Formats: sequence, structure tokens, C-alpha cells
Amino acid sequence: MKVLQLVTERRPFFDQQVAALEAAGVESTVCEVPGSHHPDEPRTAAEYARFYPEVLRALDDHDLVHANYGLTAPFALALPKRPVVVTFWGTDLMGDREWIRQLSRYASDLADATILPSRRMADALGRPYTRVPFGIDTDRFRPIPRDAARERVEWDADEIVVLFPYAPERPEKDFSRAERVVERADAEADLRTVTGAPYDEMPHYLNASDALLVTSRRESGPMVVKEAAACGVPTVSTDVGFVGDVPGVAVCESDDELVRELDRALADSASDSSESPAESPTLPEEWQLAATGERLRAVYERVLSGSDASASAGTVRRPDGGGVT
Repeated sequence: MKVLQLVTERRPFFDQQVAALEAAGVESTVCEVPGSHHPDEPRTAAEYARFYPEVLRALDDHDLVHANYGLTAPFALALPKRPVVVTFWGTDLMGDREWIRQLSRYASDLADATILPSRRMADALGRPYTRVPFGIDTDRFRPIPRDAARERVEWDADEIVVLFPYAPERPEKDFSRAERVVERADAEADLRTVTGAPYDEMPHYLNASDALLVTSRRESGPMVVKEAAACGVPTVSTDVGFVGDVPGVAVCESDDELVRELDRALADSASDSSESPAESPTLPEEWQLAATGERLRAVYERVLSGSDASASAGTVRRPDGGGVT
């Protein structure tokens, strides 16, 4: 099976997904939108205009097209006589731009199958879908002794560190709330951000932290919460995305809850030995990369056979037209 993968930008979880598909016997060709992306400087219309000719040249003898992120879906749907699968990543359905949300929902109506990585996104879609969680690399994200991790990232061994895993200037991540929570905590903790670090170093930053703090207003994920769980690092988070499905995550609504759970996480972290790695929780099998590859391949096979991919996957259709796996 050969699949043309369209993507706005290559992210680690996407590259891992492509690798998982290769292991499942699916050959992928990746076509990325030209130019570079930054939250404050999105790609231009001219760069998207250059994308379609590149997609046409790459189409070749691929069996189907997988549009990853809503903005790539129109280019997949405009291609001649190829089944289309679309996966939404989050901001395409739940972001601030209404036209992107509308475009994504319209693309879902036209696609042969729609995939969501999280049930939380279902209400924003309002249409049948198949849930395929993003897998994580548990060989990379695993418990590492805290002392060794701190030596690697050059953090003081005696500090109490709360990790905020986003750029502070991103408004939807609500860094100011994270600052308030850490200031109210009993422990004298240092709130640290990590942006622009190589992805291969993230397991060390996570293991070097006493706790992960997520104060986002909305998320489709976040993947970092799964990665922290795989490392055995306690996470305190607002109720966003799939955090409620992650083992050991303290899901909170109010600042008071966030402070209380952060205090508890830091107290537990202080009692752990920094010389030995934490015990990683048992993670759901569906988070394994192999499971991601097999589930995606199953969707592709149903689409190519002409069946309804969502219905075949056990999707429950709601009266409002939505569906969940």
C-alpha cells in the first residue's frame, strides 16, 4: 500500500506515525507545505499556492491520500480519483480562526474517512469519525534517574523544578496562570520553560523536572503529557484534550485545585530517590506506535475496500450527526 501524506509541518509525532506505518507495511511519501511556520507568522497564500503543483507531482501511483491537519485537506480533495483520509490535529477544529474550523468540517463531509486523535475534539467536529490516538516512542520516553537527567541539561541537583513545556508568549497556553500557581505552591519551586530544544533532549528535560504543569485553555493533546507519563513524571493539568485518559495525571479546574495538586506532586517527587528512575506507569496499548500503525492501516484498508471507515471502526452516531469510537 502506498499513501501520499500531506502535512503543513513535520512534527515528531507525525514522523513517528509515518515510521509506524512503514512497520505496518504502508509506504508513505510526505509532501509538506512550502515555507516555514511560526504561530505569529503563518504561511502565506503564495506558499499554499505552490503546494498544489508539488502535490500533483508527488501523486504518482499512490493508493490514497492522507491529509494531516485541516489546511491540507482541500489539496487532497482536489486530486483526481484518489480516496482521501483526513486527520485533524486540534487548532484546525478548536482554534481561533473560524474559517479554518469551517473548512475542516466541510472537508470532513467530503473525505472518505475522518480521524481524530482525541474524543475531546468530537464536539468541535460534530460528524462521525474514527479515533486513532497519536502513539509515543516508549524507547525514547522512559524513566531516567533525575540526577543523571539534570546533569545532562545542566540544572542544579538541589532545585525544585516545575516544567512548563511551551513558549510563554502563546496565549492559549496561559503562562501567567502557571506563574500564579507556582507562586502559591508551598515549595519554593522554579517554573521553567523549554522551547526550541532538540526533540531527542525532551526525555532528559522531563526526567529532570519534579513535575509538569499544563495550564492550557484548549488542547487536542497534549502529547507532552503522554511523554511525561511514559517517563514517570507527575503532571498537573487543566481539563483539556485527552489528559483525563493519561494515567496519573491530576486534572484540575480551578487555581486552588492546581495549587493543591501541584503541592502533592512536588511532595511525592521530593520523597523519590533522585538516583534511581521512577517507575513508569502501565500505558494503554493503543498508545504504542505499533498500534498506531496498525489502526491507521485498518482505516486505509476499509477506505480502499469502499466501506464506511468510521462505521466499520465501531463509531456510534449521535442524533446531532456526530460520532465517537
